[in-house]
Amino acid sequence: MKNLKAHYKLLIYLFLLLNTSSIIFAKNLDKFSKAENISNYFSGILAINDSQYQKSHNFLKSLNNLENSHYRYSQYFQYSLITLRKFKDAANYSKKLEKKKIDNFESNLISGIYYLKNKDFDKAKFYFKKLRNKNLPGSMQNLVANSLNSWSHFADVDNLKSALSLLDTLPKKFQNIQNIQKVFAYCYFDSNKTDEEFKKLTSNPNVNYSRYFFFHTNYLASKKNKQKAKETLKSYLKIYPKNLILNQFKLNLEKEKKFNNQFDCRNSNHVIAEILYIVSNALASQENYVVSNFYLILAKYLNSDFLSYDVLYAENLYKIKRFNAAKKIYHQIKEYGSTFSWYASKQIAYILIEQEKKKEALSYLKNSFQKIKIPTVYEIFDYARFLKNNEKFEESVKYYSEVLSLIETKHELYGQVLDGRGTAYERIDQWDKAEVDLLNSLIVSPENAYVINYLAYSWIEKEINIKKSLKMLRKANTLRPNDGYIIDSLGWALFKLKNYKEAKKHLELAVQYMPSDPVVNDHYADALWRNNKTLQARYYWNYVLRLKETEEELKKKIEKKLLFGLKS
Repeated sequence: MKNLKAHYKLLIYLFLLLNTSSIIFAKNLDKFSKAENISNYFSGILAINDSQYQKSHNFLKSLNNLENSHYRYSQYFQYSLITLRKFKDAANYSKKLEKKKIDNFESNLISGIYYLKNKDFDKAKFYFKKLRNKNLPGSMQNLVANSLNSWSHFADVDNLKSALSLLDTLPKKFQNIQNIQKVFAYCYFDSNKTDEEFKKLTSNPNVNYSRYFFFHTNYLASKKNKQKAKETLKSYLKIYPKNLILNQFKLNLEKEKKFNNQFDCRNSNHVIAEILYIVSNALASQENYVVSNFYLILAKYLNSDFLSYDVLYAENLYKIKRFNAAKKIYHQIKEYGSTFSWYASKQIAYILIEQEKKKEALSYLKNSFQKIKIPTVYEIFDYARFLKNNEKFEESVKYYSEVLSLIETKHELYGQVLDGRGTAYERIDQWDKAEVDLLNSLIVSPENAYVINYLAYSWIEKEINIKKSLKMLRKANTLRPNDGYIIDSLGWALFKLKNYKEAKKHLELAVQYMPSDPVVNDHYADALWRNNKTLQARYYWNYVLRLKETEEELKKKIEKKLLFGLKS
């Protein structure tokens, strides 16, 4: 089997080689075409895409001078150097590319950042200027090139007006990022309009600038105006009460401790680091985690005291299932303050769940929760939800009830708590209590499609209020038209009302959205049977029996259906 896998892997390498051969020049083809080198090259790429940076570096390093003929090699090698934080090596390799006249966007970016960090501003400006010749118009590279080139020249201008004109080079598609940079420019020149400009930025109803709530309050605190900083922070927390950075900043302000995130908008390095973070975050949202981490680590290099950069790095590792590496970062984040500690503890617990260590996860988060001296309602709610999602329903009811005792009906959590507790009550067969909570949740949040779905589906399963459930589910489907669970519930309501033709149509769509869900497939098979598609129905029932997630009780029901079909 191992030999078979090895041959299969080599076939993949050869296929990839054939598809990249157009950018491999003949002068170095002999070296690259050796089986070992092919294997090392593609092993290096696979490793870096899996965030195994040291492994990737080892493979790619063995192919010295491959950059002469293969452009992508130098990119990947630079990614591996930066992610391993080998900044000097990366700068030296960039210099090597430059001497060979094969420098690229990444090499000039690395050189510029390296010299900026080491306060050689003239060289930094030289390489940032070169970036503008190595990027595609309208791309993220274009954003980076124009932004860094502009900020590297801020020290050469003596007034705000000139500085703002430098920022006008960004394309219109980056208007929101330009707005952010202009506010930083006001701060950089210590303009008395900085506070006003921050307010203007963060009050924009069309864009979520919540991250910049922190920068605004941080600016006020840096101006020795802590009272105004506290008042502004309080107003922002009313809008985003669970914002991680703001909550930790609030604790630090109250206790007059050193701030966890050190940021000075009068330091161009810090501003450039934030620009790199913005790019990194955008790339992460596109699931381009390799390049996202490249920009993020460069940001951290420029401002190592902005600890929140680690949060995105851990999230990136988590999303690509590098769980042990992510846990290591989260354990570091736990040391950044109590708010960060609870956030990181939750993430570690989720990772343990992913690693099929549910018992350990429950124990870990329980210990973390008990260490909080006076938990906030949000922390209690988080813990209750975690317990409910991991089938500790009776315990979750206790904590949901505690939250309800601490908040008013107008509180933003009120409907969510009723929903969570109602769901937990339903799972421990206390339907009367569950129904009351779910109905009350809908009074508070009548447009919550998921609560509508849960209540209506529960009624259908209990053979009550089916016509009312159908009406509710049509509304839920309008609110969330592409949700497989809601489409399934709608189809099942129609099935129960013996509208088999329309039921089949919806349940078929639900299966397309959720092809591996046992219950959805079982519902579809039932609809097929009632539409005289008995052969297809048996196919889907057999399919459900083979699914790993199918519960034993459902398997027994399906086995009876395979023998006797559906009763009339």
